[in-house]
Formats: sequence, C-alpha cells, structure tokens
Amino acid sequence: MSHPRRNSVSTTTRASRTRRTLATKKLTVTALAAALGVSTLAACGSSDSGSGASGKTSKASKTVTLVSHDSFVASPSVLKEFTEETGYTVHVLKSGDAGAALNQEILTKGSPRGDVFFGVDNTLLSRALDNGLFTPYEAKGLDRIPADVQLDAEKHRVTPIDTGDLCVNYDKKYFADHKLAPPQSFDDLVKPAYKNLLVTENVATSSPGLGFMLGTVAKYGDSGWQDYWKKLKANGVKVVDGWEQAYNQEFSGSAGGRKAKGDRPLVVSYASSPPAEVLYAKPQPKTAPTGVATSTCFRQIEFAGLLDGAKNEAGGKALLDFLISKKFQEDMPLNMFVDPVAKDAELPPLFTEFGAKITAPQSVAPDTIAKNRDQWVKSWSSLVLR
Repeated sequence: MSHPRRNSVSTTTRASRTRRTLATKKLTVTALAAALGVSTLAACGSSDSGSGASGKTSKASKTVTLVSHDSFVASPSVLKEFTEETGYTVHVLKSGDAGAALNQEILTKGSPRGDVFFGVDNTLLSRALDNGLFTPYEAKGLDRIPADVQLDAEKHRVTPIDTGDLCVNYDKKYFADHKLAPPQSFDDLVKPAYKNLLVTENVATSSPGLGFMLGTVAKYGDSGWQDYWKKLKANGVKVVDGWEQAYNQEFSGSAGGRKAKGDRPLVVSYASSPPAEVLYAKPQPKTAPTGVATSTCFRQIEFAGLLDGAKNEAGGKALLDFLISKKFQEDMPLNMFVDPVAKDAELPPLFTEFGAKITAPQSVAPDTIAKNRDQWVKSWSSLVLR
C-alpha cells in the first residue's frame, strides 16, 4: 500500500513518498515534536534574494515560506507556475505530524517560522484560532469554494484547501472467499459476523483513529458513543498506535499487509485508499482490491492561513490565492490523496473510477470538538485500552 497520511519515513521513491502522505496525519494530541525536519521545494530557478526598494538584496521579497506537516507534496511544475505568476519562490518547512506542526506554531506565535501554515484540520481548528495564529485574509477565488467547508467564513482567518474522508476499508478477496457481505455501516461493525475482523488506530496518537471516534460521536451522540465502543470492544476490535501499523501490517487487503500476513480484513483508513492501491500495484489491476464502507466515514477538512507576524505578508496572500486555484487543486489528488475543495477542480480518472463517493459523511462542529476533545480521548482510552 502506497497511501499513508501523515507519518513520515524518508525515502527516494514516489511510491514511498505517497506512503507517507496518508500516515503522517498521525498526531499526538498533547506531545510536541522533539525535532523539526526542514524540506525546501524551489518552485523554479529564481534566486532566494532580490532587489528591495533601497537596492539592497532582500530574501523575503522573493521567497514565501509555507510551514506544513510532513506530507505536503506538490508537483514542481505547479510550484514553478506560481513563481512565474508572482515572482515568489516557495520554501516548504516541514515540521513533523499535524499536531506537532501546529503546536510549534503556537509556541512561536507572533514570530512565526514562515508566512503561511498548511495542515490544520477541523479536529484541531479551534486550537489554532483560539491561540490567534492567523491574520484574516479573504483569498481570491473563495466564491468557488462551497460554504459548508468554510468554517471560518465570517473572519477568514483560515482558507479551506482540501477534504478527506476517514472510513473503514475492507479486503474484497477476504469477503468473497468467505461468502460474507462486507459491512457498510457503524451498526454492521458490532454484528457477530464481523467479530475479530476490524483494526483501528489509537485515538490518542492517531488522526485517523481520532476521526473514526468522532464519527461515532456524531452518529450516536454524546450519550451513546461510549456504549457503541463497548460493543465494538466486545466484538474484538484491535487497536494499534497508528495508520502505518494498522494498514500495512494488520490489514489483509493492502500490499504491505499481504507481505506482513495481516489477518484483519477491516481497517480504518481513507476513502482514497482504493485508488492508491490501484496506482502503485504492479501490474495495475482493473478493479481496486479494497473497498470502502461508505456509511462509516468522518470528513476531515484541511485549512491554510496567513500566519500573524509573517515577514512576507504579500507573498503569503498570493500563496493562499494559489492554493485554491484550479491548477493547484487539480494537482493535489495524486500527490496528497485528498479531494479538492474548489467546485471547478476536476478529479483525475483514477479517483473517479476507483474512489468511493461519500455523500453523507459524519461531522462534528469544531467548537464542539474543542470543548470535548480531551475528555472524549480520556474516556475512550479508559474504556477501550484498559
């Protein structure tokens, strides 16, 4: 399997780079990154320095720094086009998983390490906004972005960039061999027919795990989600630290899973996992080997914002405009395995042919998440891990 989100291991192949893209969204809710990884993407051959108004060289006038989690990836040709249009070269400062990257910006707020931050999602949005990380800016082209993903529409402190649906994936071969219909809903997962088949990620250490739990909160309410998890635990759910272990070691349906002889045919992953399986399979199959339980999904919305105190505010605004441009939006799916938010952006054929269309994902309001997240995680840990 070549399609993790937010859990990085440095490699030289594109497939391995994409393997990071789904797992690096793994986050530790309270821990800070011990060290920062720095990665630079030069959008074209432009110099890092240029002439300022006084005639002296000014690096800030020609570069714009994007602070991100480890799995930001963009095609060099697309970044080159941004440079040609604006004169700014993009430097990407990668700072670990999504939670660690955000916490670093909170620690340095007012004197940020870059100009734009990319990668805060709706599960952590309130933390960023409550800490005053961003300068309001209404990006050009927002009229092309649906209102339901503009969660800060009144103040424009952040701009929605992409969405991704966390869902239970299933191994088609296993269910065909066992003449068993794959589950499609949360209710299905607690039925005896699916006992000891599901592996999920730790809510306290993994963004997919947290998203799956939030999906159950949205489905069953604050008074019912814990009872649901009691049933899921009784039905043999297995919990591991993160996406990489769950998908590539425990899940029987991934390329990595098969090599590791994983025996769980159900796993919490993404609706975009099947297209990734097809993309990196050799030879490429005519159908995806994995499917998606479409009524088990929780939607993540990922945002970018102009950092308060940015040294290159003009460049940061230009970059935010570009991140929702049709060119960049159409570049994201096969680089970061996420869905564009712009209504005029077309998905690649691989996504439309092999991806699952999620029409009614679960969601929880960011302020509700902010108010309850820590207690929910504590309650889940006490209930499921003891």
